[in-house]
Amino acid sequence: MSGEVVITGTGIISALGLNGPETLDAFTQHKTGIQPVRHLHTRHRDDFPCGEVKASNAELAQLTNLPEHLSRSIYLSYHASREALSSLSIGELAGLRVGFISASTVGGMDRTETYFQKALVDPATGDVRDTRHHDCGKPTDYVFHKLGLKGFVSTISTACSSSANAIMLAARLLRTDRLDVVIAGGVDALTQFTLNGFNTLMIVDRQQCEPLDRHRRGLNLGEGAAYVVMMRKETAIQLEQPAICLLSGYANTNDTFHQTALSDQGNGPFAAMTSALNMAGLQPGEISYINMHGTGTQNNDMAEGNAIRRIFHPVYPSLSSTKSFTGHTLAASGGIEGVLSVLAIHHGVIYPNYTFHEPVEGLDIRPETRIKTDQEVRHVLSNSFGFGGNCTSLLFSEA
Repeated sequence: MSGEVVITGTGIISALGLNGPETLDAFTQHKTGIQPVRHLHTRHRDDFPCGEVKASNAELAQLTNLPEHLSRSIYLSYHASREALSSLSIGELAGLRVGFISASTVGGMDRTETYFQKALVDPATGDVRDTRHHDCGKPTDYVFHKLGLKGFVSTISTACSSSANAIMLAARLLRTDRLDVVIAGGVDALTQFTLNGFNTLMIVDRQQCEPLDRHRRGLNLGEGAAYVVMMRKETAIQLEQPAICLLSGYANTNDTFHQTALSDQGNGPFAAMTSALNMAGLQPGEISYINMHGTGTQNNDMAEGNAIRRIFHPVYPSLSSTKSFTGHTLAASGGIEGVLSVLAIHHGVIYPNYTFHEPVEGLDIRPETRIKTDQEVRHVLSNSFGFGGNCTSLLFSEA
């Protein structure tokens, strides 16, 4: 393998805002995106606050200039990927080997739900065309072609580590000289199926979630999309694209413990973080900030906290869970938190938890409680852990 992998562009849409500047402004104002549901049609509208993007499907269609019959995932993915590519033209990519790797667990399920709700009442009223974007790969393919890209396209679906794995796969394809430029990240929209499913697991908070807190009650679901533009350093120089930062390390491991839980000691997260550090050639004391997976569930925060304690105790870097602002965006979370990590280095900021009162019993981990600005942020570790024990850590470093 050869060549440094650099990040040259970012795009993000979430409950905090429609783009990067709006997202950073929300953190500066300490303004959470977790609010009562407005756009998702659910019987739990008044039960569970969510990190919902503040735009209806009709508004997103207008924002993206796309037809109104598409899935919400397509709108979110296309909007964020266009922002990421805003400094490049398709013409500049001509002759280069280009890839688009997007992650999703929901795909176009929101439209499928609409179809069945109508069809089960009266089969004559359902439009079967609403199911055509159901598959997780459909938003990826649609956005890839709509962007005017040609080349390699792939969808990753490994639960909540999906878009972190998309970024990792992109880096591997770049470093092994299979591609020159890759847009990588992920998307997930809120759906009734996911909200009902997580509620069945009894891990959804009926209030604003409190990750990393002793009195945490569970997670808030969210939605969004985020992408990074990645290329080898020499390609960035060729295209005159300034490097925002490097992807200096990454690792994917499996906890092999339980279908929906991590081991108490966080063996999978421990292995992922230590492997990413080793790849980057960094010591724990060199990490400026950890963007924790930090869902707010009893199991996750204890497991991840124990893994961090094993690596960093007794001197911890600044850390927090930005899911306390965005909600848990499932397959999009690694992309959203990856973009936040890039922006942290670029703008010299460290993000806080929205709320924090007492540390988890048995752990001496205390997250930041207010945003820190004008910081020297050299290396950021971003964690994403999914069901099935799929654990991924990404390490972003100053260029």
